[in-house]
Amino acid sequence: MIKYDKNNRNHRFIRSVLITVASLITFVILWWIVTAAWGNKNFPTPDLVFKALWDLMLYGDAMGGGISIWTYIRVSFRTFIYGFFLSLIIAVPLGLFLGYVGPVREFVSPWIEVVRPIAPIAWAPIFILSFGSKIGPALVVFIGIFFPLLTNVIFGVLRIDKNWLDASKTLGANHFQIFGMVVLPATVPYILNGIKVGLGVGWMCIVAAEIYNRYGGIGQFLVDAVTNGMMANAFAAIIIIAVLGLATTGVAEYISKWVSRRMGMDA
Repeated sequence: MIKYDKNNRNHRFIRSVLITVASLITFVILWWIVTAAWGNKNFPTPDLVFKALWDLMLYGDAMGGGISIWTYIRVSFRTFIYGFFLSLIIAVPLGLFLGYVGPVREFVSPWIEVVRPIAPIAWAPIFILSFGSKIGPALVVFIGIFFPLLTNVIFGVLRIDKNWLDASKTLGANHFQIFGMVVLPATVPYILNGIKVGLGVGWMCIVAAEIYNRYGGIGQFLVDAVTNGMMANAFAAIIIIAVLGLATTGVAEYISKWVSRRMGMDA
C-alpha cells in the first residue's frame, strides 16, 4: 500500500511536470505569434527577450556600466528575504494571538481592514524616504507578505474544532498548554499556505519596493530599462522576477506537502 502511494505521487509529479512544460512552450509560441503579428516595439518577440537575457547574464547591464545581473538579483533577493522574515516573525504570533483571543481580534479587525487594501506601492516612497534604501524596500515587501500570512493564520485558528479545545480543558490543560499543544499544531497547514501565498505577493512587490530606490535591485533595473526604451531588457527582468517567484513558491509548496504528509493530512 505504501509502495502504491509512492508510485502514485511519482506519477502525479511526472504528469505535472509534463503539463507545465507543454503549457510554457504553448505560451512562448502564442507570445511569438502575437508580438510578431502586432509589430509593436514595446512588446518584443521572445527571441529578442531571451537574447537580452543571455547577454545580461554574460556581459552585465550595459546601462549601468556592465554591472552583473547577478548583483541586481542578489540585492532584490536580500530585500525579499528581509521582508519575508520580518513578516514571518510578526504575522504568525500575532495571527495566533488574534485568532485565539476573540475580544482582541474584534477590536483590532477594523485596523487591519483599513490598512490591508492599500497597495504596497503606495507605501514605497514613504518607507524609502523614512527608513533609507535598505530597510525601506524590505518594509514594502513586508507589507505585501504580512496580510496574506496574517489572515491565513487567523483563519486557521478559527477553523479549529471547538471539541478539541473543550476536551483539552476537560483534561485539565491550561491556556498555555492548549495554545502550544492544540492551537499551534492545528494551524501549521494554514501557516504554510499563508507563507506560500505571501511569497508570491512578495515578489509582486519587488518593483514597487525598488522603483524609488536609487540603489535598487532587479526592480530598479526594470524601471531603468523601460525609461531608456530597452524593452527587451525590461521583459528579461520580468522573466527573472517570475523565475525567482516560481522558485520560492515551489520550495514553499514542497515543504507544505511534506509537512502535510508528516501530519497525516496528505490526500
